[in-house]
Amino acid sequence: MASLLPSSVGSLLFFIFFILKTLTLSADQSAKTYIFRVDGYSKPSIFPTHYHWYSSEFTDPLTILHVYDTVFRGFSASLTPSQAASVLQHPSILAAFEDRRRHLHTTRSPQFLGLRNQQGLWSESDYGSDVIVGVFDTGIWPERRSFSDMNLGPVPRRWKGVCQTGVKFTLRNCNRKIVGARFFSKGHEASGGIGGPGMGRGINDTIEFRSPRDADGHGTHTASTAAGRYSFKASMSGYASGIAKGVAPKARLAIYKVCWKDSGCFDSDILAAFDAAVNDGVDVISISIGGGDGISSPYYLDPIAIGSYGAVARGVFVSSSAGNDGPNGMSVTNLAPWLTTVGAGTIDRNFPADVVLGNGKKLSGVSLYAGLPLSGKMYPLVYPGKNGILSASLCMENSLDPRLVRGKIVICDRGSSPRVAKGLVVKKAGGVGMILANGVSNGEGLVGDAHLIPACAVGAGEGDAIKSYIASTPLPTASINFRGTIIGIKPAPVVASFSGRGPNGMNPEILKPDLIAPGVNILAAWTDAVGPTGLDSDTRRTEFNILSGTSMSCPHVSGAAALLKSAHPDWSPAAIRSAMMTTASITDNRFQPMTDESTGKPTTPYDVGAGHLNLDLAMDPGLVYDISHTDYVNFLCSIGYGPKTIQVITKSPVNCPMKTPVPGNLNYPSIAAVFSSSSMGVSSKTFVRTVTNVGPANSVYRVKVELPKGVTVTVNPGKLVFSEKVTRMRYFVTVKADSKNLVLGDSGAVFGSLSWMDGKHVVRSPILVTQIDPL
Repeated sequence: MASLLPSSVGSLLFFIFFILKTLTLSADQSAKTYIFRVDGYSKPSIFPTHYHWYSSEFTDPLTILHVYDTVFRGFSASLTPSQAASVLQHPSILAAFEDRRRHLHTTRSPQFLGLRNQQGLWSESDYGSDVIVGVFDTGIWPERRSFSDMNLGPVPRRWKGVCQTGVKFTLRNCNRKIVGARFFSKGHEASGGIGGPGMGRGINDTIEFRSPRDADGHGTHTASTAAGRYSFKASMSGYASGIAKGVAPKARLAIYKVCWKDSGCFDSDILAAFDAAVNDGVDVISISIGGGDGISSPYYLDPIAIGSYGAVARGVFVSSSAGNDGPNGMSVTNLAPWLTTVGAGTIDRNFPADVVLGNGKKLSGVSLYAGLPLSGKMYPLVYPGKNGILSASLCMENSLDPRLVRGKIVICDRGSSPRVAKGLVVKKAGGVGMILANGVSNGEGLVGDAHLIPACAVGAGEGDAIKSYIASTPLPTASINFRGTIIGIKPAPVVASFSGRGPNGMNPEILKPDLIAPGVNILAAWTDAVGPTGLDSDTRRTEFNILSGTSMSCPHVSGAAALLKSAHPDWSPAAIRSAMMTTASITDNRFQPMTDESTGKPTTPYDVGAGHLNLDLAMDPGLVYDISHTDYVNFLCSIGYGPKTIQVITKSPVNCPMKTPVPGNLNYPSIAAVFSSSSMGVSSKTFVRTVTNVGPANSVYRVKVELPKGVTVTVNPGKLVFSEKVTRMRYFVTVKADSKNLVLGDSGAVFGSLSWMDGKHVVRSPILVTQIDPL
């Protein structure tokens, strides 16, 4: 919570002293990578560049990995803890943190967003033409049809990036679509070559390319989701056949390879990519990457928060994934209020498979298996976990007894190992098929996988029913029927069970996630380096693959931002996010409230933020909530950061107002009233918001409030009158909660909304009221 964060220069100095003592006393004196934030304004004029200064006064030039000078001022270096402690003593060092590994947050979706050919946002934005989307990921497979530059105009003249060549990547691999490509590996290589047994130091050249070429597939998938060209006759082994296209098909792509196969992504490399991307001239950054330990760091220790602040301050929209640790509460990641944080929902397409039991019962599941079908033949059915051995129930490597599973369909519990790898274990033991059963934590949330053997996934309820059937009969049998692709599924969207959920564990006054977008069973381009499962033993190759995760929903919003930026070049990143949030849908295709896949109950803003992305409406939102650099600085002051701590994030020196601001007054398109759980009787908080009219000049808006249960909300004024001269107006929201009437539900909060309406536009903001005591 905010109360844990430094509140002054003194506390930042205490933090540095604590780190210094820790480094000095560390028994492990092997070299590690450290990122140093430097007060660039204190550089002596004798040094021509910051690099000369760093390599003369701070550390040996051979130890320096990256020099940062755009979104961040400082450097990263490979040092022993005692060497790092020595550098920390320099008076110009503002902060230091050890390099961390982060992880990727692993087609009908454009139509599902409300996009139609020749009308609405696609036509009015010229499909995102000339907007440049920077993708931070595992690289790209440039030969795919999704990245053709046919009929595209010249590369935008403002572009200053490069096409960095390397292994199997030449200048010819860039074009008018892929306008630039870079790779960042110094932090990865300095880490000692992580990734698994036998990798040794640095990049494993047997499975990776020292270039922007994608050995993993994730980066190719996300890049084509955001901005892939039209690809006719697209499918993944016959599934999801049709036309594949990105959200912004004419947008240009700039590729920043910061993640390496089986090795994750290092902060020092990510920060270098932010520096390069902003210098190169990108308009949008898409980063489907999150914390490696499931814990959100304070903003001044989080290079994604720091790098994205520098980008947003220069007008670059940054879209990030909310993480895949749902449905647990407080699992959302990428919490900085200048980031747009995206959760995942389903689309109206599914890949059903039925499990048919020997007693005639039929249970529904999901699969992308495309091999020889079982053709209705019944096979013996076995659950290796019925004897209580955990590894066997999870079908872990070498856990199955071939005498038990040979010639049978095997039930495997989900968890601890990749879903498709379990099928491979079953196959090695002689099994003919697999039923992958969810546990309680996954509930009924299902994603399709391109299994190597006949297999399908079932929800927790169906899994329990199958296990009960096995226990009830001496000779249980089953078969699996694969039904292909079904569209028009209802309800949709449904928030994915894995999607990261609120509340915001750093600052509950800021609602996160911001919104959700399609992230389940998404078809997009794929690498030719690995098969659709990503397993070494998968020799299949496919032009497209179907993946799920907030990694897939994030580039949908990145592409949407490209379309909005193309249609409204003068809009700030905050205005673009506001347009998406205030027009987001809160109902599904049955016109009912959206539901949660894990529980079947209606969603809350902790699950979906403002709702599901609706691009047709986002094109013309009526009003937007804009946020300036000063607003963000005041927010950082309000959560207890002192000027020196804030400078770690903002790069430039700042001053906090004499009167401490209130975090809830950041001009966010949502309102979170956080009361103390110890307060009795009536508690009241007043929030201020400012809206900017981006619709017709002479507009009149009236407010409508849906009250959270047990709460009163008053808005003053209740009418906003705009004119050609009056384009910005301020209003106040007072939230009163009586502890006697306030009954917080399972989520620990109650929810409502505030909408401004002019007869055409509905500018909606979620309201949440909760009780939390600072730690």
